[in-house]
Amino acid sequence: MRIALDALPLVSSRMTGIGYCEAGQVQAMMMLHPEEQYVLQFFDKGDGVEKRKRLYYYEQQRNVSVRQGHFSGYLYRLMTTAIPLPYRAFFGKDVDITHFFNYIIPPGVAGKRIVTVHDMVYKTFPETVRGRTRFMLESGLQRSLHRADLIVTDSEFSKTEIIRYFPATEERIRVVPCGVDKLRFSPMLPAAAPAIEELKRRMHLQANYFLYLGTLEPRKNLDRLIRAYALLKQQHPDAPQLVLAGGYGWRNNHIYQLVQTLHLEDDVLFTEYVPEEDVQPLLCGAMAFVFPSVYEGFGMPPLEAMACGTPVLTTRAASLPEVVGDAAVIVDPHHTEDIAQGLEKLFLDAALRERLQKEGLRRAAMFSWENAAAALYDVYQEALTR
Repeated sequence: MRIALDALPLVSSRMTGIGYCEAGQVQAMMMLHPEEQYVLQFFDKGDGVEKRKRLYYYEQQRNVSVRQGHFSGYLYRLMTTAIPLPYRAFFGKDVDITHFFNYIIPPGVAGKRIVTVHDMVYKTFPETVRGRTRFMLESGLQRSLHRADLIVTDSEFSKTEIIRYFPATEERIRVVPCGVDKLRFSPMLPAAAPAIEELKRRMHLQANYFLYLGTLEPRKNLDRLIRAYALLKQQHPDAPQLVLAGGYGWRNNHIYQLVQTLHLEDDVLFTEYVPEEDVQPLLCGAMAFVFPSVYEGFGMPPLEAMACGTPVLTTRAASLPEVVGDAAVIVDPHHTEDIAQGLEKLFLDAALRERLQKEGLRRAAMFSWENAAAALYDVYQEALTR
């Protein structure tokens, strides 16, 4: 089987959750099925050399080839909202499967067409999605789903959401849960304690801290988290520092102002984007990981925190209970007081933190990229019979 994969999420200068999802599934599949041929495809607009460097791991595999379309990917996506410019004109047609991991199948794609749709946030909470992204999905997703031979999504929750908005897709949706990279996310040995302490010194972290790690954007519910933290500090002035780590998103200027309004400048730390090599020690050094999102198609950050042995607080919204099970403190994302009570439990109850560490590790072990890749390979095999 010759499998073409849209590599655009893999060549981004800053990988997002979609990129890590594709990387985990594709790398595991290459290990499980070395007999197949894999073709990584991406558009470039003169930056192909830099993008191709990010595919170095893949190109070391004997069964991998790379194809570049010398055209702006953004411009191509924009044009194809009105003009059916065939994708195969840039990448050829000698493949059996073509898989797009980021919602949109363009026109004129070779082979059986697979698309991954991670969530329906642009429909359910449109105010939390960038205008450009919302336009692309509003103008292109319905046609993309119509073109798909099979549709992959990350959770049972997301499956129900897709069916809710696009009922005709029900028979073609297959759930392939994400995994967790056990090499990147695992408890650090006691010998690594100096590395954690060095990270704390370099990033100006206090001895104990609550950690949020992810993009700073509206659906992550950080304004309520900050207000909940303020309530905690009123009751417990010695509560841990709150660290908000992650790349700058959009519509988030108000959270910086909120920290000042609540006089939390000495207690809330914004770190901005965290290099990949710092993520594991940052997670392992935290008293707890807090993820108060109102909507997730899967929710990889809580799973990664649990894999590091870090207690987790998250919400009962969307797919998050499906991911964390009983191995986390679950709160209502819409009630600040409930979030504050969850933070208080994690701060005061050492026995609870110890229990969540153990249960979180067991829960995270249930999600592997090998299992995800095996399920995705079955989707490819099924598509060939349709």
